[in-house]
Amino acid sequence: MFRHLRTKLTVLYAGLFGVALLLISVAVWAGVSANARTVVRGELVSSGTVFDRLWALRADELQSGAGLLSRDFGFREAIASRDEATIRSALENLRVRLGIDMAFVVNVDGRVTGGERASLKDAGEQITQAVGQEDSPSGVMVIAGVPYQTIATPILSPTLVGWVVFAARLDAREMNALERLSAIPLDAAVLGRNKRNGAWSAPPGASGLVNGSASRGLARMIDAGLLTRTPEARDFKDPAGDTLTLVKPLKSIDGGAPAALLLSYPMARAMAPYEPLLAMIALTGLAGLILLVIGSWMLARSVTRPISALDEAVQRVRRGEEAAVEVTAPDEMGRLAESFNAMAAEIRERERRITDLALHDAETGLPNRRALDNAIQAMAPKAMADGEKLVVLALAVDRFTQVRGAIGYALAGTLMAEVGSALRRLRPGDPVARLANGVLGVAFRVREIDEALRVAAHLQHVLEAPVRLGDNSVDVTLTGGLAAYPDHAESPEGLINLAAVAADQARSDHQKTAVFDAKAYGDPAAKLSLMSEMLSGIANGDIYIHLQPKYDLRRQRTTGAEALVRWRHPVRGMVSPDEFIPMAEETGHIRTLTTHVLSLAIAQQGELKAAGHDLAVSVNLSGRLVGDAELAQEMLDMAKGASGELCLEITETAVIANPARALEHIERFAAAGIKISIDDYGSGLSSLAYLKQMRAHELKIDKAFVISMAEGHKDALLVRSTVELAHSLGMQITAEGVETPTALALLTAMGCDLAQGYFIARPMMLADLLLFLEREAEGSPTHRPPPEAKQTAARSRAHAGQG
Repeated sequence: MFRHLRTKLTVLYAGLFGVALLLISVAVWAGVSANARTVVRGELVSSGTVFDRLWALRADELQSGAGLLSRDFGFREAIASRDEATIRSALENLRVRLGIDMAFVVNVDGRVTGGERASLKDAGEQITQAVGQEDSPSGVMVIAGVPYQTIATPILSPTLVGWVVFAARLDAREMNALERLSAIPLDAAVLGRNKRNGAWSAPPGASGLVNGSASRGLARMIDAGLLTRTPEARDFKDPAGDTLTLVKPLKSIDGGAPAALLLSYPMARAMAPYEPLLAMIALTGLAGLILLVIGSWMLARSVTRPISALDEAVQRVRRGEEAAVEVTAPDEMGRLAESFNAMAAEIRERERRITDLALHDAETGLPNRRALDNAIQAMAPKAMADGEKLVVLALAVDRFTQVRGAIGYALAGTLMAEVGSALRRLRPGDPVARLANGVLGVAFRVREIDEALRVAAHLQHVLEAPVRLGDNSVDVTLTGGLAAYPDHAESPEGLINLAAVAADQARSDHQKTAVFDAKAYGDPAAKLSLMSEMLSGIANGDIYIHLQPKYDLRRQRTTGAEALVRWRHPVRGMVSPDEFIPMAEETGHIRTLTTHVLSLAIAQQGELKAAGHDLAVSVNLSGRLVGDAELAQEMLDMAKGASGELCLEITETAVIANPARALEHIERFAAAGIKISIDDYGSGLSSLAYLKQMRAHELKIDKAFVISMAEGHKDALLVRSTVELAHSLGMQITAEGVETPTALALLTAMGCDLAQGYFIARPMMLADLLLFLEREAEGSPTHRPPPEAKQTAARSRAHAGQG
């Protein structure tokens, strides 16, 4: 909610003070209000007591006057004779002399004499009812809606002939007198209840809360019995405000409709003397709150200033910038600032060490590949702006693995450090780095590639001097690879990789230095994508096999077939085996491909046998897999399901590359009944020792000798000697690349066992092979030289004629 700590602290302190101030104000208000109510209640009760005293005095006065008149002989005579004039005169004289509001006589028959008879009709009935309960009744009597304090005294002449009634009006004048006697300016009135309709009303001129809704509310309280004859000050809510009211029930003269004395005092009037005090408290609290807000803001600012400084410093540290916080006080914040400064210094030192380790080779202390890459990124824009080329030269120590094996890892690292230091001395302004175990790199700017070649030649010449390592010296030879931006790369990021590739290209071509050849490098991403697609092709059936017949020259029929893998890509079309098999060997997918081809060959061999053709099926085994013990076991397990003879064709170079393990696995295959064929014999560095040790059953002459056999006697002589050698070792001989009838005839004459080539038959699908075998069984000619073999056959015939 609040983004800044100082704001939070200010609001917190101000809020706490405001709550405390509010609680104090409420407590003060409650105390003052309670005290005021207590005082007002006491005054109301006191005023009620005064009213009782006045009521008693007036009652005594009225009783004395009425008794005096009732005992007067002349008045009793006037009553007995019914002399109304005399009665009226006597009543009026005494009323005026006593200062009462009304005087009249009620005869025993209820007839009223004196006063206004229309308004006293109800009075006579009330007196008649009252004298039935007591001889001299007194109380409140409502006449024409106005309450009167009334007393009735019997007239005996000598028997009861009537009653003298004196009544003092309980109006505003009487209540004002009571109000003047009170210590507080209260409102007083007497409520009377109409006997006929039961309505409560106040006399005319009554003021304050005794009028309107207040009198009606109080009347409901009286009717509900909430007020007893015991006077009690009660709180009363009325639309005008909070009021304390004392209701004193008054005795009715006839015991019927009651009356009540109302003494009311508004609390607003009672609280008026305290308003200046409360206003002063409010103003003081407000001033204190303002001072507290200002003080809290200043305090929070002083507290948060060092925290803000720490926060800014932390942000700088996070961005990798140097940061330090000023220590201004020896308190907790000061100690925190000191700790932060120490931590920031340690972080800077740690980052320096990490950066140094990240950008330097731990073994030699030279900058590493990342450091050179960073330098290349910094050099590229300026080189482009100056119209120059940015060149990376990779210098690879020849036979570094052998050198390291001879001198040890420690001295090999020292050797690279010495060569790297020498390179840095030769190119003091250019970044130098160790790119790999035996590879150094340097980046520089040139105008033309020829200039870079001259620089590389000079560096190689100087750096190939013997290096002293202790008491010994080591000869160093270097192969260089050059890559330039923007000639060979669209961006400088991959320049180091291209230079390393150029060094490999130079080594492969037996050159001292080579410039990166993009055409020879190809597209690694596309190759990798092709390998990924190859796995999908195996799963989808896009990779399948063709079978090429192997013709037995002695039996004059087909006795075997070689399984050759084919790939029909859904987008690229037919993909040549020469394209994807080498990549499969490099990526390790060759194992999956080999097991897939073997499983297809075994399955199709079973279909051939079911059709009546028992053919031996040959499958090529990559030289990289000959030493794979797990694959050897898997192939042995698969061979158990074969329905005929299986033959694994292995190149002689693969066997020689890993002789011990290859010979071990070949023995396992031979022991399991799997024939072993040495493929492409004559294309590698053949060794008679390996031929002697190997349990091979077949020797396949490389097609290069067979194709050119008819063109020169040397190839024919080599083929003949190979046939004789194989037979001497107890092996069959198979000739590949038979594309002409001349070659077939020569091989037959030499005693070759099997022939394979386009003249016999092309690789074909299983269904086509079945048709081929059926035609062969029927005696139909099956040898159809392919179009591309016609010229070869013609040349062979011409050469034979010349011989």
